[in-house]
Amino acid sequence: MKNTLIALLLIATSPLAAQDGAWAPKHDASKDAELNGRATETYTAGVKPAWGYAAPQEDTFVVIHPKVDRRGAPLYVVLHSAGHDVLSCVNCTRTVGNHDIYRSPDDYYALYLDCRKHQANDWWWGGMHLGDKRLTEMNSGGDLRPVEKRVMDTVAWAIAQYGIDPDRVYLCGNSMGGSGTLGIGLRHGDVFAAIKANVPAGIEHVSNRMYFPPKTVPDGVTLPDPPVCIDYSAQNDGWSAGHDRFVNAMNDRRYNLSFYWGPFGHANNSANIKKINDLIDSFDWLSIKRNEAYAVFTNADCNAKLPWPNDLKNTDPGQVNAWFRWKNVDDSAEKFAVSLFLVSPSTLETRFTIPAAASADVTFRRVQKFSVKPGETFRWSYGSTTGEGKADAEGLITIPGVKMTAEPVTLTVTR
Repeated sequence: MKNTLIALLLIATSPLAAQDGAWAPKHDASKDAELNGRATETYTAGVKPAWGYAAPQEDTFVVIHPKVDRRGAPLYVVLHSAGHDVLSCVNCTRTVGNHDIYRSPDDYYALYLDCRKHQANDWWWGGMHLGDKRLTEMNSGGDLRPVEKRVMDTVAWAIAQYGIDPDRVYLCGNSMGGSGTLGIGLRHGDVFAAIKANVPAGIEHVSNRMYFPPKTVPDGVTLPDPPVCIDYSAQNDGWSAGHDRFVNAMNDRRYNLSFYWGPFGHANNSANIKKINDLIDSFDWLSIKRNEAYAVFTNADCNAKLPWPNDLKNTDPGQVNAWFRWKNVDDSAEKFAVSLFLVSPSTLETRFTIPAAASADVTFRRVQKFSVKPGETFRWSYGSTTGEGKADAEGLITIPGVKMTAEPVTLTVTR
């Protein structure tokens, strides 16, 4: 009996065991404050054994409320840069121009996580970069690191705790947080509707987690349709190395990517970046919903030439897939229909020249009700043009060489 009591006591007092199955963040009300007219809450929490940490640890995260609390609000999730911790990251949002990607809309909840306190284990990117072979080897591959599991479980907790709309959860970050945004976000399209990375510090993290070339997705591994992705990087920023590989992999996998660049360095002030490339906020990524289909544009004839890897002294700004837009029309068991068009000068003010017409292959992901089996034939119509195609091995529908203008045209797919 005595031995049994001792065993029970050890289980009850173990920091790791106490978190297993009953992970309960503690609200530290003494640190609550108002920020820009919005309430903030600070939490501390231990870890779950399932995350795989070698030792117990306690981490802090912050929740910022919308100006008017409401259930069913969206959630804006932020990963800080290597130069910040969670509290300094939150403090940046007091001032416009200070890491603008950290600022959430006033009617959203926002979740700010930390990876500095235990940075030896917890850099969002696992410390992977081309200059550190040891960390790259330790954190490479498709398996999630403990910090990535912690991020995802904290997001799930926030969704439940605050009654978040689960179809409107968004992830963003700057620098190291941008790398984490790509690496964690693209892998979890079942959670995030869309993601946005400001000058991500490396593409090795995402390349490993998504099994980009030279890797391949292992047999038996199924990746959910990834979120819509926005990335802006600078060719004169050493951390942007490899973006040619990233852009090509996203294109070849038929993943949605809008990519903008220019010689703005490792910047975080949106107004300064827009002096060089004014497209970085041109796509309304926060309008994307996880429970709605989206279009993917690949092999477009209007994309600028990438300066990576051999033309990094080029000072021209550029874009990939900046002009394409879509609007869902019908997603039923019988058919799928979407309106396709280019953004027009009347709706987007930019120093770039918007093409009058552009062509791209168009693939559809996250289709909700309409489906075709892998290899099954489908019919399509686009304006007065009709054709047939076959779904690929994933059951994806792709229409090649679709020509678009500013005038919306409906593309309809049936069996």
